[in-house]
Amino acid sequence: MTALLIAVTVLHLLSLAMLFTAMLDKVWWVSPAVRNTDLWYNCLYTNYTGTWLCANSADNDWLHAVQALMVVSVLFSAVSFLLFLCQLYSLRRGGLFYITGMFQIFAGLTVFSASLIYSLHAPEILSDSSLPPAGHFGYCFVVAWLCVPALLFSGVLYIHLRKKE
Repeated sequence: MTALLIAVTVLHLLSLAMLFTAMLDKVWWVSPAVRNTDLWYNCLYTNYTGTWLCANSADNDWLHAVQALMVVSVLFSAVSFLLFLCQLYSLRRGGLFYITGMFQIFAGLTVFSASLIYSLHAPEILSDSSLPPAGHFGYCFVVAWLCVPALLFSGVLYIHLRKKE
């Protein structure tokens, strides 16, 4: 039982770290001309100064939806972890971690929605920016998609996890 608790906790913290990486790093879309874009900025790497020059992302409704869903998913996952810690000490013996699991599943569904919106509407999101449409999805986009099964799996584990002495 202790090993299962440790495994669920590690999975939760790993998925939360992956969510933060996916939301805050600047590689959701990579263009061939050393340009990257993320949920918040469009960046260009200059060889002359060796730095990234970043400007705010274009004002696009689809991008705002993705931004909001990613922030909500991080909040759901963080609240889920805090609820897990509270329930771990206050829940009676034999109780199930329903609330923790539901918040974790909600986090997985919001990341799924955000990633799906970005993948379906990437041309519209990128058309308003200075980036050319040529390019490919970056690793943060892939990390966001990898968060979906991790969050859903840990949510299901929390729902089936019973507190034992």
